[in-house]
Amino acid sequence: MNRVTLMGNVGNDPEYKQIGDKEVVKFTLATSESYKNAAGERVTNTTWHNITCWGGLAKFASQYVFKGSKYLIEGKIDNGKYEKDGVTHYTTQIVASGIEFCESRKDGNQSQPAKEPDPYTEPNDDLPF
Repeated sequence: MNRVTLMGNVGNDPEYKQIGDKEVVKFTLATSESYKNAAGERVTNTTWHNITCWGGLAKFASQYVFKGSKYLIEGKIDNGKYEKDGVTHYTTQIVASGIEFCESRKDGNQSQPAKEPDPYTEPNDDLPF
């Protein structure tokens, strides 16, 4: 099973693009962990993740995800590679399937989590019967 759940702070405002008839949004998410080293000093390690959202979730993210805000992201890990100038580059991204706010917005409104509909468990109103 390829499933990941991350909680962290958004590093940049989402970049929205239209690719043909599909919508995509990309942004970064920073996750941190803290511990005390052998000398008793607090050490914090931060890891940056590339997040990609498609379709309705992309539209949601472009409107409600902002730099610096804390979110819980669910999705899957996607590895890829490409070649540029004869050099092979490897990429890792999280393809999001759900986004939840982890703190209230500055205007006091809280929104429900956004998730891509599961065609196997959620009703589909587009059915002709």
